[in-house]
Amino acid sequence: MRSPEKYQQLRTFSRADKDYKVYINLHPNQAGVIQSQLFPGFWLDQSALLAGDMQQVLSVLQAGVNSVEHQAFVQQLAQRV
Repeated sequence: MRSPEKYQQLRTFSRADKDYKVYINLHPNQAGVIQSQLFPGFWLDQSALLAGDMQQVLSVLQAGVNSVEHQAFVQQLAQRV
């Protein structure tokens, strides 16, 4: 396995159509965080992940899980059960 400092780029994609035939590249926001469109609250700090700073990665992920968007998503899922 390669060491984290050798990774220079993270590519994340989201589907752009219902048939999973077209994907778009997700870009980080101004804070360097990639926010999933499919799973609200799934946030990744791109720079921290590439640097191997798992404490920062988990901190940003926890902030996403605590977000209003994620809480609404969880409520939607609970209503489906």
